[in-house]
Amino acid sequence: MPIKRAQTEYPALGFGLGLRPAHYEAILNDSPAVDWFEIISENYLVPGGKPLHYLDRIRARFPLAMHGVSLSIGSNDPLNMEYLRQLKALAGRVEPAWISDHLCWTGVGGINAHDLLPLPYTEEAIRHVVARVDQVQDYLGRRILIENVSSYISYPESEMSEWDFLREITERADCLILLDVNNIYVSGFNHEFDARAYIDAVPAERVQQIHIAGHRNHGDYIVDTHDEPVIDPVWDLYAHAMRRFGRVSTMIERDDNIPPLPELLAELGHARQIAAGARHETAVSATRS
Repeated sequence: MPIKRAQTEYPALGFGLGLRPAHYEAILNDSPAVDWFEIISENYLVPGGKPLHYLDRIRARFPLAMHGVSLSIGSNDPLNMEYLRQLKALAGRVEPAWISDHLCWTGVGGINAHDLLPLPYTEEAIRHVVARVDQVQDYLGRRILIENVSSYISYPESEMSEWDFLREITERADCLILLDVNNIYVSGFNHEFDARAYIDAVPAERVQQIHIAGHRNHGDYIVDTHDEPVIDPVWDLYAHAMRRFGRVSTMIERDDNIPPLPELLAELGHARQIAAGARHETAVSATRS
């Protein structure tokens, strides 16, 4: 299959947060300093009710992106066309800036593992995923973003690094990347690879969005939990990413132990400062060279 050239077709949205029910009222009442929100698609695949009521009101005031957890792009099961039908209908209602999901599998044989499970990094897996991404993009009528997941196992069958695997899929399928910096940090710790080398190997023209989040460190392994503040080493890795990728839409994920909105806004403000500093460093370096 020929590799197609990446094309910029989605906007840079700035700095956003995950839209969570605990913050619905504060968002509508306080007009927080957030450029955009990311929704978990599955939370709104309903015919009506309170979630869509709030979604419509917030959509009228803020750009949205859709982020899914059920595509299971790496599974051997056939793609769930009913799920894709619902996803496309929601996109028609929300008019999202983009749609994303994870480079993983979530079940097989009709059984949902309710987890984002990594794939073996093989040529066979690349061909399989590329064909399925092509099918999804054709059905939705748009390019999608795929996200690198945190991982806790490795496969002896793997033939390449995770970053080479990600690059090959996105280039062959002509899709984009949602780069989760925290997941890179977590997996780098768990599998003992250089997280900065991962970021340096990612094709910059494919990176449309960045996730940053917190995690739990259990000593000899880390679990991606999204229930803690972002730690300094992840912020440092984010700064490295911003020096490499420039103005990329950034979002903080918080899925549990959710604090009041002002606490997340403070974290988001820190992300803005880091990104601005990275841009300044890059500009100064370019001037000197």
